[in-house]
Amino acid sequence: MYRIIKYFSFIFLLSLFACGDGQETQVKTDPNALKKSMEKANRYMVNDEEADIEDYVTRHGLEMLSTGTGLRYCILKQGSGPLIQEGQTVCLEYELRSITGDLIYSSNNEGNKVFKVGDGSVESGLDEAMSYLHENDIATLIIPSHLAYGLHGDDKKIPAYSTLIYTIKIIDIQ
Repeated sequence: MYRIIKYFSFIFLLSLFACGDGQETQVKTDPNALKKSMEKANRYMVNDEEADIEDYVTRHGLEMLSTGTGLRYCILKQGSGPLIQEGQTVCLEYELRSITGDLIYSSNNEGNKVFKVGDGSVESGLDEAMSYLHENDIATLIIPSHLAYGLHGDDKKIPAYSTLIYTIKIIDIQ
């Protein structure tokens, strides 16, 4: 949440400098300078999110594996069978929490999550995680915002730029 406040503060300050005194003036901006400024802001937000994730992992004593995309996962209980493959349909029980620990969604309230792996119907981080799991695995997933709902959230309970924590159990694979 603090990250979102900092981001919008930055945008607010940027908009103040963009506002004039009501007279039309033509301001020439250097596109490269603007690009570098935006890259710096994005790097700051990514580093801030990474620090939040590291803090979460440390506080909860988790031994997470990381992928090249930024997804982190920990298999709490090993299942059986082959790895899940793209195109298969999976059914899972889940709890979805914010990085602050607040429960957002769960299969107890929403029903089990059923989706076809690779069809883009779920967060890209959840989709990616399936390739590391087997039937009956129980795992914790940490999905950074760029692999979750990013800039917009889900327009319901997940705010913009939210890191998501899934605890899942793979119930069935077809």
